[in-house]
Amino acid sequence: MPYGPLKLIAGPAFRLYCRPRVTGLEHLPATGPALLASNHLGTIDPIILPALMPRRVTFVAKSEYFADGKLTGKLLRALGQLPVERRASSAATAALDAALDVLRAGEVFGIYPEGTRSPDGRLYRGKVGVGWLALASGAPVIPVGMIGSDKVLPRGSVLPRPVRVEIRLGAPVPVSGDPSSPKDRRAATDQIMDAIAALTGQERVAGYAPTEKRS
Repeated sequence: MPYGPLKLIAGPAFRLYCRPRVTGLEHLPATGPALLASNHLGTIDPIILPALMPRRVTFVAKSEYFADGKLTGKLLRALGQLPVERRASSAATAALDAALDVLRAGEVFGIYPEGTRSPDGRLYRGKVGVGWLALASGAPVIPVGMIGSDKVLPRGSVLPRPVRVEIRLGAPVPVSGDPSSPKDRRAATDQIMDAIAALTGQERVAGYAPTEKRS
């Protein structure tokens, strides 16, 4: 199904089923590039967020979500999301290059700075790719807090549950610096993670989230 018709169906369906509360949409520019940097709680996050935003949002998602004809993969493709092989050595570079192309085209790109879903609901350290992307693109960085999305489709579940979801968009994060500087990339990333934490109230973890497959 093409993106437009799918969104016309998916948006109202999520609103009816999950009764979402979306706040801070005034922070998302009506036109031009924007980088949505969100926490990541559930598998369904890259479907819910684009479906409820007034503008098209492109994410890259791990290729496992697209495998075996899964419904999640079909929805992700229809919503314009891009599969990336996380185990490939060039995956991070390919994902960032794709993101930069989207932003340079004046569109909205979504990214999960943690790099994977939180295994326990806490907010883990952000990877510096988001800092590089923010500095290299110059696009406004809009922090996003997802709340309750991990309960819509818990691990092991096939059908979504009617759980209330909240999406909070914050004011643009003022980052600056040289994208080639490791120090500046880390500083920008930490600023973005601080803004996300302020929206969600999640407990912070100093280390990175584990990426091994979890049951």
